[in-house]
Order: sequence, then structure tokens, then C-alpha cells
Amino acid sequence: MSADTTSAIGPVEGASFDVDNPAPYIEAPRKRTGRTPRATRGNFEMAAWLFMRLSGVVLVVLVLGHLLIQLFLDGGVSKIGFAFVAGRWASPFWQVWDLLMLWLAMLHGCNGLRTVINDYAERANTRLWLKGLLYTATVFTILLGTLVIFTFDPNIR
Repeated sequence: MSADTTSAIGPVEGASFDVDNPAPYIEAPRKRTGRTPRATRGNFEMAAWLFMRLSGVVLVVLVLGHLLIQLFLDGGVSKIGFAFVAGRWASPFWQVWDLLMLWLAMLHGCNGLRTVINDYAERANTRLWLKGLLYTATVFTILLGTLVIFTFDPNIR
């Protein structure tokens, strides 16, 4: 039996098709080496995947609720000012609402960018530095935002 090295779109380099080998082998984008750990994805990746789905749903509710209340029920953007924020954050309900939006948005975005870095940064050293910068910016923003929400003083002079 002769090997047919053409496909519907033309010849395929180094491919031999027959009954036992009906399609060419497609190599993985990055090959494993001797230094590559065997278990590169485990329960953390599954938890991160699940977090993205759940936090996305919660964020949709929080953000759409925020927009609905701020833009339609409370009079729109023209009403937002220092006094408006001071009155809003006097209530623990709004502090928790804004805190949840901040934390979930930052963690959701950080997890998404971590995945992009893992997919596109080919060298381990590059991944290390990019993820270090990402984690530093995420922690800094979460801590600073949390500090602002809980230490906001409407009587500032």
C-alpha cells in the first residue's frame, strides 16, 4: 500500500496517510523537557478555573447592581461627589458591596492575566518576573482599596 501524502488542501510535509495512520500527528506547542515537572496543572488550576466562573457571575450581579443604583435610582453621574461617597460609605452594606467588587474584580483580573502569562511567556524567567509584577500590583491595589474603604473619613479638613 502506498502512502498518500496529499490532503484536501494540498501536500503535507512528512506525513504518511493510510488505514493505520489516518491523520498527521500535531505536536504540542511547548514540548516537555527533563526539567519540566510532571504535574504542571493540578487542583490549583481547577480551583482557579472554577473561581473565574463563579467570580464572573457574582461580578456581573455586583457591577450591574452598582450601575443600576448609581446611574438610574440615585440620579446619575452628576450627583456623585465627596458628600455622595461619604453618605454611601457611612453604611456597612455599601462598604461591603464596594469591597466585594474591588476584591473580586482584582482577583478575577489577576487570575486571567496569570493564565495569559502562562500561555504566552515562553521563558521561565520571563514568567517569573511578569507574575511577580502582577501579584505585587494586585496585592498593592487590594490593600490600598481596602484601606480607603474602611478608613474613609467624611470629616476631613
